[in-house]
Amino acid sequence: MPMYNTSMVDMKKYMLDLGRAAQKAAVENRCATTEQKNIALRAIGEEILKSRDFLMVENEKDLVQGRKKKIGEALLDRLTFTDARFDTMVEGLHQVAGLDDPIGEITELSYRPNGIQVGKLRTPLGVIGIIFESRPNVTVDAASLCLKSGNATILRGGSESVRSNVALGKCISAGIAQSGLPPAVVQLVEHTDRAAVGKLITMDQYVDVLVARGGKSLIERITDEATISVIKHLDGVCHVYIDDDADQEKALEIAYNAKTNRYAVCNAMETLLVADSIASAVLPQLAERYTKAGVELRGCESTLGLLSNVCEVKQATQDDWYEEYLSPVLAIKVVDGLDAAINHIDEFGSNHTDTIVTENFTKARRFVQEVDSSSVMVNASTRLSDGFEYGLGAEIGISTNKLHARGPVGLEGLTSQKFVVFGDGQTRQ
Repeated sequence: MPMYNTSMVDMKKYMLDLGRAAQKAAVENRCATTEQKNIALRAIGEEILKSRDFLMVENEKDLVQGRKKKIGEALLDRLTFTDARFDTMVEGLHQVAGLDDPIGEITELSYRPNGIQVGKLRTPLGVIGIIFESRPNVTVDAASLCLKSGNATILRGGSESVRSNVALGKCISAGIAQSGLPPAVVQLVEHTDRAAVGKLITMDQYVDVLVARGGKSLIERITDEATISVIKHLDGVCHVYIDDDADQEKALEIAYNAKTNRYAVCNAMETLLVADSIASAVLPQLAERYTKAGVELRGCESTLGLLSNVCEVKQATQDDWYEEYLSPVLAIKVVDGLDAAINHIDEFGSNHTDTIVTENFTKARRFVQEVDSSSVMVNASTRLSDGFEYGLGAEIGISTNKLHARGPVGLEGLTSQKFVVFGDGQTRQ
């Protein structure tokens, strides 16, 4: 397929052409009507539905190549189109179309003593470069959110999903063409050369912000080399803490779902913390369920003692508390109580998503206040940390940054505010 051949491509020129086109499209999309944007989103959904068989064929080609390269079951799972994921992708487009358009909203408008009115106007960020791996549905999620928020975007997926991404890109282009929006409002880098990433992350004359989704090595490279602000999360070391005031039935279901619902996702639980007073009641039951599901357990000394007659448990090392497994492996630690759980999360967590299971309101409030993560939950699975589940329609990623956007990044996270002033001839005295 010639689109993937980089031997005859001047990558610098290719990427600069994308940047120039995106910058021009961003100016036009900034002024697009909500109706135009919604027409495009719904049309993209229709194109995806019409192209379902073609998309499945292209996705299977990526899967075949992935198996040949032995990329691992977890990554293959992230790469695979299933009927459910397909439907979710289309539903996400319709949800984004149904969301209020944030662009043009004026807030905090107030009069100053000299008679001027000062407020804040919500505006697009401009051109957003998005670099991601494995999950081709990100192509649609990212395109829909950038489009609805008035931005232009340049998408660069991983080489392992290039056929799926290019096929989705055709659907996106066909949908945009029905709306009157500029074709370059969403562009896909159709080359797998790593040089494309290197150029994209340094095109600060055309790209206003980067969104990075992928493995640790990719995020570290972008963080180190980018000359553009980056919305990212490096690790998803998520915790569930089962408090001594937990409802045991809730605790069992939450802890099981948080780990086993899907392994290769950033909001899967990687470390389970259990208060010592309740550990003997819940850990053996959980261990049996995890073992049946094929989850490898790595535990502290107390965990090993409690589970010695239940199932095989490996001795956890210090490194296990930092690890984002993205696989059926779980670290378990018995802690003295709430203070110890918070201290553990503070030391080993990645500021992504952490949950407490408790019926004690005071403890729940302390956990929410003191745990410094982008999502902090009470009596809910970490797997719910997701833009779709939060009512954002979709998400462009989950940010653990502390500036601008934090947590699942939806429409508002892809906008900024500028001050607007309405006067009637006032001058500075």
